[in-house]
Amino acid sequence: MLPPQPESRIELAARRFDHGRWYESVQDVVVEEPLEVRIDGEPFAVTIRTPGHDSYLAAGLAFAEGAVGEPADILDVTRCAHPSWPDALNVADVITSRGAAARVVPQTTRRFANSGCGACGKLMIDDIVTCVGRVAPLTPVSAEWIVSLPQAMRTSQRVFERTGGLHAAALFEPMGSAIAVFEDIGRHNAVDKLVGWAMLEQKWPIRGKVMMVSGRAGFEILQKAAAAGISCVCSVSAPSSLSCSLAQEAGITLIGFLRGDTFNVYSHPEGIIE
Repeated sequence: MLPPQPESRIELAARRFDHGRWYESVQDVVVEEPLEVRIDGEPFAVTIRTPGHDSYLAAGLAFAEGAVGEPADILDVTRCAHPSWPDALNVADVITSRGAAARVVPQTTRRFANSGCGACGKLMIDDIVTCVGRVAPLTPVSAEWIVSLPQAMRTSQRVFERTGGLHAAALFEPMGSAIAVFEDIGRHNAVDKLVGWAMLEQKWPIRGKVMMVSGRAGFEILQKAAAAGISCVCSVSAPSSLSCSLAQEAGITLIGFLRGDTFNVYSHPEGIIE
């Protein structure tokens, strides 16, 4: 029998715009937190995940990155148990048989957090906001303008129209038209293309702008927006708990489930004219 798993969702208060009317609502939001994976006590990688079955995730990551080669190489997967760290369950240590982990250095380690035992979402957000600062407040926009953004982006998705297989990221002036739209098979790549375009084509800075993305509004999307100084992120799909927290701390107006004439505002609703 599998051990009890942590909650994979939380409830957050949100403002909902639905066909011309505003409502107070409570929305289910998927939990997103970092997991630091260690191999025999040594920092190995940090990945962003929904909590649950983390031992499986840590073991699978160790195998995928070549730190272990077979099940016999793994003796145990333990959790950091230091009582001083409230987020200890965000650290998993893969204990290997002697020499197993020393064979291969990880190929694609991504360091989202430091190697301290208390690596957690709050520390990550504090670090990000400290490094990039809070974004400028969103110049107030109307709900009617917000609901027009998906179609405005869609009209520029030329490859999507032919393939149906690409994500997109679009940049808008508040209450204005699209400045640029980029497509990519990965939504993070589409955002990177958008930011890179602004940097290389003398469109920088893009502080105060509004960004629309075709996929869900995960942590990495909000991290990129905060670094670029974007004041509002709109998504046709769901945000995560970590992205909502980052948006709140960074001053970003975060909008999710923007479809038809409806959307939810998860942070800084003062940017939307009611």
